[in-house]
Amino acid sequence: MAVILEGGCRVSDMREGRSVVNGTVRIWKQVGRTTGAHAISLRVMEFAPRLSPGIRNDDCDEILYMLKNDRVAVEDSSQGQARGPQRGSPAGVEVRSAPPLDQDLSNRSHPEGVRESAPSIEIFIDGRSFKISADTGIYIRPKQTFAINNPGPYSIVIVSSQCPDPDREPVFVHAPNNSSMPTGRTTIVRLADQKAQPTADRWYRLLVDDEVGSERVTQFVGSIPPGRAPDHFHNYEEVLFILKGEGRMWAGETNTPIAEGSCIYLPKGQVHCVENTGEAELRLLGVFYPAGSPSVRYDV
Repeated sequence: MAVILEGGCRVSDMREGRSVVNGTVRIWKQVGRTTGAHAISLRVMEFAPRLSPGIRNDDCDEILYMLKNDRVAVEDSSQGQARGPQRGSPAGVEVRSAPPLDQDLSNRSHPEGVRESAPSIEIFIDGRSFKISADTGIYIRPKQTFAINNPGPYSIVIVSSQCPDPDREPVFVHAPNNSSMPTGRTTIVRLADQKAQPTADRWYRLLVDDEVGSERVTQFVGSIPPGRAPDHFHNYEEVLFILKGEGRMWAGETNTPIAEGSCIYLPKGQVHCVENTGEAELRLLGVFYPAGSPSVRYDV
């Protein structure tokens, strides 16, 4: 159940609440206008194997981030019942609802639990195909359509933010698969290719910002060492997704535990702090609106 902290700060789990299912896609919206946000959103999108329906962006910037493909194999039809062709799916392609991601991909027969390698994932943006991998940021321009071709056998998860939030159900369309279709400059940014920017005892890496086409939104990944930094606030709305680690989310004098998969909404001007209560790194994905620098903050 979502926890509401001081000032309207909201913390929820990535698969909490109602989901929207179409073909191989399942979407949970954790942050948006209906949950108290002014203009920013955060959605968790799960893609089961096979080509997904197309998802059309609204008149807004949409920023995606692909998580590590390390969760669940889709083999048991009880996890997601097979269906015939549906609205938004390519003709003649059988699709099924996305299963829950509740297992680990580690090879438990190996003494060190080595993770198995995953097949290449494709994203189609207005019909053009691009290979993507884990820990990748993707900028979807206003009115563009994207679809995911997941060869399986494992589901993948993509975290999405739309700014400004269109405040309506996802728009599913037939997924274009003609690679000759024209499109604008496509921006796909790998975390590993980005330089770490130090700030105090922490670092962040910019992914999607104005340099790659998004003039309204900034996406970054940040690392927080054990401990708690001073309380501070920003002059923008922000959403956070915890990629790994454990800690506490503080908003003023209130707090709640956070862990991998936690989704957080921070209103503009709200005094807050992310505390790392573990012994290792806490890593988070952040998106804020309007765009700017993650290093700009105001201590209290």
